[in-house]
Amino acid sequence: MDAAKLMEKIQVEEFGGELGDLANPQKYRQNLSIHNQDMNKLIIQLEKMLLIRAVEESIAELVLSKEVNCPCHLSVGQEAIAVGIAQHLTSHDRAFGNHRSHSHYLAMGGNVDSLFAEVFGKKTGCSMGMGGSMHLFSGDIGFHGSVPIVAGTIPVAVGAALSAKLSGSNAVGIAFFGDGACEEGVLHESLNFASVMKLPMIFVVENNLYSSHMDIGLRQPNDSTARFAKAHHIEYRVVDGNDVIAVDNAASYLIAKARAGEGPGFLEAVTYRWLGHVGGNADIDVGVRRSPSELANWKERDPVARLFRALEDKHIYSASMFQGYKDYLDDLMKSAIKKAKQDPWPHPEFLYENVYYAKAI
Repeated sequence: MDAAKLMEKIQVEEFGGELGDLANPQKYRQNLSIHNQDMNKLIIQLEKMLLIRAVEESIAELVLSKEVNCPCHLSVGQEAIAVGIAQHLTSHDRAFGNHRSHSHYLAMGGNVDSLFAEVFGKKTGCSMGMGGSMHLFSGDIGFHGSVPIVAGTIPVAVGAALSAKLSGSNAVGIAFFGDGACEEGVLHESLNFASVMKLPMIFVVENNLYSSHMDIGLRQPNDSTARFAKAHHIEYRVVDGNDVIAVDNAASYLIAKARAGEGPGFLEAVTYRWLGHVGGNADIDVGVRRSPSELANWKERDPVARLFRALEDKHIYSASMFQGYKDYLDDLMKSAIKKAKQDPWPHPEFLYENVYYAKAI
């Protein structure tokens, strides 16, 4: 048994429910190991993470300047999770997000113009201006909705997985959610049902260690959520969520097993959001045990910088290429924001096209 398979075996069989070094912000700052990797894929992943960050930093500025008024929950610092997973999904899969889902939408190929238009509430938005930042939809790419209700889309994704199984499709259902959702009963009901029915379902916990402003150590007896998968006999992986390669490898394995009819998978990706629960501020002052030093240490584990430095060390992606792509994204953001501001508002009568009722008999 080679070292990688041995570590996989140890992780599954001896996991004790504690994250250990994965939750230590002073660990895992080194460049990523990119030996024997597809370098073209890594460049695509880097540029996709840069795109997500550029979009979310632009949204943060719009919120702080009060040009955008809908609540916006941002995932700056967490980009590797969506990017590492999305490349293994197809438009036939059924992915669902939560209140912090710009990254999922974009990683799966969502249109930048449509996202900004939705944030501004315009008719050209991905949800036709009716949902705002927390209600994104793009069925053509396989992203079937996000909602602000904590854990609200998890059972819907399980239903999509059940539909795929009953229809004989090789599609998977997938739910992205945070560690706070693990305190909702519906997650445990969903884990139980998916396990019993051996559904092609992937549960993705973006464990950023905080639910709103309270860290996981004040809410749960230990800091890892994978113990819930273990209790339901669901195969799981616990990875550094700021390492896009680790996420990629775990997602590839779990999704392939689900497609092959071998039952659900559970991926816990340990990460940290740079901004507060909602809006564009860091919210250090209102966070319970969240401190400036903790945030600074986690920024040293920046998933974008770690991959870039590794590619730069291999002379695959230079600093000038990095800056050139960021300049391209700056122009793209300006263009998308300008277009969104000029786009039309939904007509008031459009509201009635989305209201349904049953006549009394």
